[in-house]
Parts: sequence; C-alpha cells; structure tokens
Amino acid sequence: MVNRERLVPVIVASPLFLQNLDSSALATALPNIAHSLQVPALHLNLAITSYLLSLAVFLPVSAWLAERFGTKRVFCMAIVLFSLGSALCGAATSLPELVLFRVLQGLGGAMMVPVGRLILLRSVAPAQMVSAMVWFTVPPVIGRMMGPMFGGAVVTMTSWRWIFLVNIPFGILAVMLAMAFVEDQREDARPPPFDVLGFVLLGLGLSALLGAMETAGKNLVSPLVSWLAALAGVGALALYGWRSRTSDAPLIDLAILRFRTFRTNVVGATTLRIAIGAAPFLLPLMLQLGFGLSPLVSGSLTVATAIGALATRAVMKPVIQRFGFRNLLLSATVLGGLLYMSYGLFRPTTPHLLMFLTMMLGGLVNSMCMVALGTLGFSEIPRHRMGHATALSSMVQQVSLSLGVVLGAALVTAASWWHGGDGTHLQAGDFSPAFFVVGLLCWVALLSFWRLDPQEGEGMRGPH
Repeated sequence: MVNRERLVPVIVASPLFLQNLDSSALATALPNIAHSLQVPALHLNLAITSYLLSLAVFLPVSAWLAERFGTKRVFCMAIVLFSLGSALCGAATSLPELVLFRVLQGLGGAMMVPVGRLILLRSVAPAQMVSAMVWFTVPPVIGRMMGPMFGGAVVTMTSWRWIFLVNIPFGILAVMLAMAFVEDQREDARPPPFDVLGFVLLGLGLSALLGAMETAGKNLVSPLVSWLAALAGVGALALYGWRSRTSDAPLIDLAILRFRTFRTNVVGATTLRIAIGAAPFLLPLMLQLGFGLSPLVSGSLTVATAIGALATRAVMKPVIQRFGFRNLLLSATVLGGLLYMSYGLFRPTTPHLLMFLTMMLGGLVNSMCMVALGTLGFSEIPRHRMGHATALSSMVQQVSLSLGVVLGAALVTAASWWHGGDGTHLQAGDFSPAFFVVGLLCWVALLSFWRLDPQEGEGMRGPH
C-alpha cells in the first residue's frame, strides 16, 4: 500500500531538489563554463540573473494556470520545460544561447515551486501536514547545499555540461511518478479571465527589483541604473498592490495577507529568510577565500548543513507535538541567530570537526523553522485560495533569498574596506561582522512569532 503522506511530498519535491542542485552547482562551475564559451567569467552572471528574472516574471502565473488546467498537468509541464531547458543549456555553444535556455528553465521552475506546494497542501490531511512538510522541505535544502560539491566534482572529472544534462533522466522519472501517484486538482472549473495588467505590473516589478539586486555592486551597470531599476520595481509592485484591492479577480489576491498565520509566514519571517539566503553564500567564500581551503574541503564542511536539515525528519514531529508551533519558532530562531553569530567566530585554526558540528546544528534549527512556517502559514487559507497563497509565498521567498545574497556581499565588502582592504581580496576577519548582522536579522522575526497564539496550529500537531 502506497504511503501518500511520504510519497506525494517526495514526488513534488524531487524537481525542486534538481532546481536547487542545478543553481548552486552552476555558481561553482562558472570559471570553467567561461573558459569553454570563451567569455569573461563576470559576464556569466547573466546566466544566473536570466534564470532569476524568468522566475520572477512567471511565478505569478502559476496560480491561474493551476486552476485553468489542473495542478497535475501544470506540474508535469513545468518539469518538462525545466528538463528541456536543462538539455538545451547543456548543448549551448555561446553565452546568448545559455542565457536564452536559462530563461526557459526559469519558466519551468516558476511553476514547479508553487504548484508543487499547492499539490501537497491539497493532498495531505492537516494532522499529517507536519510530517509531509518535512519530506517536502528537506530535498530542496539538500540540493542547495550539495550543489557546490557536485559542481566541483563535475568540472574536475568531466564536462560542465553534465550539471544540466543530469536533470533529464531525473525529470523523466519525476513526470512518470507524478502521472502515476499525484491526483489532478482544480477548485474552480471556470477560473476568472487572465489578469493581463496584473501580470505586467507584477512581472515588471519583480524583474526590475531582482535585476537591481543582482547587478548591485558588480560593475555590470552603473549604480544609478541599479537604483532606478529598484525604484521602478517598487513602484510597479505598489501599483499592483493598489490594483489588487480594487480588482474583482486579481492575478494574486493580496487580501490573503489578512490571515494572521499566513502573514507571519510571508511578512514576519522575511528577515529570517534573508538570513537563510545569506549564509550559504557567505560560508563557502569564508572557507575558501578567507581560510584558504580547497573547494572540495569547503564543500565537505558546508554539506553539514544539509545533514542537519535531513535530521529534521526525525525530530520535527515529536518537538511540534510537545511544544507547539509558537514555542518551536521562538526557540529555534533564537538558537539560529546565535549559531549564525558563532560562524563569525570561526578562524583558520578552528578544528574542522567543530565547524562541521556547528553548521550541522545550524542546518537543523533553520530547517525546523522553515518546516514550521511552511506548515502553519497555510493552516487558515481556504482551499480555493491556496493557489494565490503558494504563488505569493514563493515570490516573497525568492526575493528574500536574493536579498540575502546581496546583503551578504555588501556586508563583507564593507568590512574589507573598514579593515583597510579593497573589497576584493578578502581576509578571514572580513566575514565576522556579516555573520553577526545575519544573526541579528534572525532575531527580528521574533517580533512576529511572539504575537502568535500558543495554541496556533493545534489541529496540525497530531496526538500529544
């Protein structure tokens, strides 16, 4: 007999694992790809930003497509598009081709994330949601953290093209499993007409904002252009917010932010997600540029966070049953902030085992926060509005993670200048202030978590 509580989350999380593995491995392989395509390594930043911009533009469409064509069909099509984009990226012979095919990948990725979560929320009973969300959350975390090791191994042993080509057989397998075990769901047989103006405003706002974040401080464009893009993005998003309140059928209904637990998940936890986005960017840089470790040793240490996240499966359910969502979020966030600050105390002479164990504990508590938020945040949302909730949550998460990378880079650069450096040749001590600020960002989320009711999410905790 099929255990749907485990199987459905794993199926919908499998392409997310590939997406995160692909993105993080690409960063490690950029110098090798630049040499192969005969372009400056800095120009390959376009291969990353094009994917992020494609995600930003097409994420808002996922909710409407899921209701129009059904979750199962859209999810499978998203995997096909992502796999097709991967195959084409693996065959690219120039930078323009790689950028174009990454846009196609982003189109698939934009639908995989929110539609996969929507399938999970509609397929699993509330009492089993904590366990299901653990299975859904851990694979993407592992993919993101294993990516640097995978990318380093691929470019060392074979061609960088296998970073993309390895997605194809796994994509085929994911489609077959989804076709066999995932039920098609559609709450509204006749969804409202497509909100074209809302799509334009959201797409313009998100792409301009993320584009400004990705180009800030990288000398790709002038600082003025980055600031103007950021202002244009914020303006377009503000216009969409005004229009959402007056439209009968907005592309994403922002009125769902009235639900307290969802607002806590999306707005209150933003600083926590920014911190979680900054740490995976800062740790490899500190270990390699600051401590002089090889990419292989660095990857072997940072994989500890993935091991910690994997351990969430064993401890999450009993902890929720014993302490509840509010107490878990408060205690895990306090501990997570302290652990981020402790990363700043690492030195080249710090024993590797101590660093490994500290990062493993950090991976555990951060994963517990994300599972708790992902479960509790959707507990009050009606089924017919789940599509709007998953799309909005995915957009905010994408922007938060991007902000984390930009903030991490800015903090390390500022510390380098403060220490008399040039912002390029980084020293071990340049990373300590950044991790201290990241830890403080974690604690800002406590203000929102403290307002939660101690009995919040009681129906999802299971038997005590």
